Amino acid sequence: MSTQIILTNKVEHLGDEGTTVKVADGYARNFLFPKGLAMPATDGNLKRIAAMQKKREANEAASLADAREIESRLTKQSFTINAPAGADEKLFGSVTAADIAEALAKEGIAIDRKKIVIEHPIRTCGVFDVDVKLHSTVATKVKIWVVASETTPAAQPTAVPATESPKKAKKK
Repeated sequence: MSTQIILTNKVEHLGDEGTTVKVADGYARNFLFPKGLAMPATDGNLKRIAAMQKKREANEAASLADAREIESRLTKQSFTINAPAGADEKLFGSVTAADIAEALAKEGIAIDRKKIVIEHPIRTCGVFDVDVKLHSTVATKVKIWVVASETTPAAQPTAVPATESPKKAKKK
């Protein structure tokens, strides 16, 4: 016998979330239902899944609209990051996605650092175009200016006189 079910998650070789399929009774009862991967295809469950899909589509449309709005703001302006650098314009360290996200947040644009894609580490001063993936269908480039900060440490550190350790001091 077979049972008609609604998948609540994507199941390989069966279908995507919200799909109605027929499977063997034992497969549904012993595997899909206990793992929360499916539910029986009753009228109430079909209505509930339809309402959840409408809500998901509305959330997706709002997310896409937000991504488009942020994309338009990002393409209109550039952002500056101050970083400590040596005399030859090489940074002490590198500019990371977290640094870029912080610079964007200072301008009122909140973007998760995981959405910022840096192909090669930024280790010198200059102008860089960095990819930002705002949504599955929306991606843009952000212009980042990396400049040496005003309080850059000296190119060569000064020597600190070594003091005699207390363990090596001679006892009298």
